[in-house]
Amino acid sequence: MTQPRQFVVEADGGSRGNPGPAGYGAVVIDPATGETLAEAAEYIGVATNNVAEYKGLIAGLRAAKALVPDGSDGGGPRVHVRMDSKLVVEQMSGRWKIKHPDMKPLAAEAARILPASAVTYEWIPREKNKHADRLANEAMDAGKRGKQWEPSSSTAALDTPRSSVAAALPPVSGPPGDAAAGAARARAALNRPAAEAGQALADAPQASVGSPQAASATPQAASATPQVGWGAAPDLGAPATFVLLRHGETALTPEKRFSGSGGTDPELSAVGRGQAERAAEAFAARGTVQEIVSSPLRRCRETAGAVAARLGLEVRIEEGLRETDFGAWEGLTFGEVKERYAADLDAWLASAKAAPTGGGESFAEVARRVASARDRLVTRYAGRTVLVVTHVTPIKTLVRLALGAPPESLFRMELSAASVSAVAYYADGNASVRLLNDTSHLR
Repeated sequence: MTQPRQFVVEADGGSRGNPGPAGYGAVVIDPATGETLAEAAEYIGVATNNVAEYKGLIAGLRAAKALVPDGSDGGGPRVHVRMDSKLVVEQMSGRWKIKHPDMKPLAAEAARILPASAVTYEWIPREKNKHADRLANEAMDAGKRGKQWEPSSSTAALDTPRSSVAAALPPVSGPPGDAAAGAARARAALNRPAAEAGQALADAPQASVGSPQAASATPQAASATPQVGWGAAPDLGAPATFVLLRHGETALTPEKRFSGSGGTDPELSAVGRGQAERAAEAFAARGTVQEIVSSPLRRCRETAGAVAARLGLEVRIEEGLRETDFGAWEGLTFGEVKERYAADLDAWLASAKAAPTGGGESFAEVARRVASARDRLVTRYAGRTVLVVTHVTPIKTLVRLALGAPPESLFRMELSAASVSAVAYYADGNASVRLLNDTSHLR
């Protein structure tokens, strides 16, 4: 009996605004050789990231099916789909429910293209999905010019030579629909030495995507001359990315009262619950959060719970993420503290080592606690995207430490209720601040 043909499909989609101008990209790969067999990309107008990602999946599955004439090769192809959208992968694998009305018809359309037993799904980090990502961006760039993507103008295959993962993937075999086995094979390929996987070519220096040389880049043999500058940096793998969400409003928030961990533990107000729901909707649309960690205080647990319910994830509590203990200042406004404890307030504003009246925590103490929590989480979630739901001081402290900024920088950051910030932590100990005080999801 003729064995079915086997393909790897990598797909991606993006939206510049979410929702905003959107496009998708998909590539069909021979798992034995890493050869690109087909590409697809399209500008789809205004849409969300998730809609674009589903469109990319659909295009990739259709492209794979089109490579096999009906009735040949054992009745149709066997496809292993690799995407960096956790939402799409988990929903199409049947592990997450599809609740959003925009996603249901797209998921149903994708499921009709090939039998469920012929398709397996695997989540991969974004940097392992560069080819499809580049195609999606080419499609969005074409849409910006009022045109559609054309294969003849694409440089995605040149700028993103086949990664060691795709080229080293063993044939998609095993029990039909066994997504876990497919993921295990991919992990095994990732762990192989480059020489064993036959990747001397893929590991050779390449022009960076977006560089002046990218459009004419071609694979080269490795040079004996060491690289310098940015190109000399080692591949540190995917960072641990902390998406930092401040909790929603409480009754104390609009009154600008000190609300720490020294006795006050208010619940979210009606406004705060609405903010938490809008944040949850935004994270569900992005589909990038893989884990959720929260401060133990109620306002954070409620905010994290709203997101967790939408994403189908559990919430882990990290004690080190609690807010500062403001001692006798808890529940007071800044003006009231100045009136009652003027000398202590002046000392607190002048030195990170000064603590609030009545046995509160200094910023230096908070920084040590938060840094310890950060180190635990970076180790636990290396290479993953974690939603960290916490408070003003811990978030500002994480940003400050990532930037190497002095303690007084804490007073120079604005951090709104339910705002989103982001810091990425790399294997060499370096960090990169990627976002600060984004409230676009609340508008």
